[in-house]
Amino acid sequence: MWAVAGLGNPGRKYSRSRHNAGFMAVDALAQKHGIALKEYVDRKQGSGHIEGVEAVIIKPLTFMNRSGPAVCRLMKKLAIPMERLIVVHDDMDMPAGRLRIRKSGSPGGHKGVESIISSLGSREFIRVKLGIGRDPGMLAEDYVLGKFGRQELPLVKEAIDAAVEAIAAILSEGVEKAMNRFNRPRS
Repeated sequence: MWAVAGLGNPGRKYSRSRHNAGFMAVDALAQKHGIALKEYVDRKQGSGHIEGVEAVIIKPLTFMNRSGPAVCRLMKKLAIPMERLIVVHDDMDMPAGRLRIRKSGSPGGHKGVESIISSLGSREFIRVKLGIGRDPGMLAEDYVLGKFGRQELPLVKEAIDAAVEAIAAILSEGVEKAMNRFNRPRS
């Protein structure tokens, strides 16, 4: 079994914010593969098959900066090994619409990823990063909590669709092949 965790903030106020790109991607993944997400105290979660591989999708509802405990509890409860965790999240250091897969690494300033690393005690999990760009004239917090601009929306939709394909490729073909296929600039 694999775990796919999308990061974001709960509630209507944040539903279309840049910081919720991870939530948007796993919602699209769940919809495409007919996986219903049931709400629990600290998460939304659903299980099913993606490309014939058993997977559980999780959306922590503890706000971005405290995503780790919900993900960690699920991993332990289902005895999912670290290398079978995919975390989907926004990345300000990539242009809007860009997608990048990483096998492991530092949090890169992302508080949700930092929380997961802290809770799991490891950096050895796969990340699917969705570029949201950056506005140097705004505080990072204000930018990520802001809604996507009109010009960004088509790029973000394309990145979310690519993320759904990339996650399926990781599960069915392996992370290396998925990285070779998806870690290229899209034209």
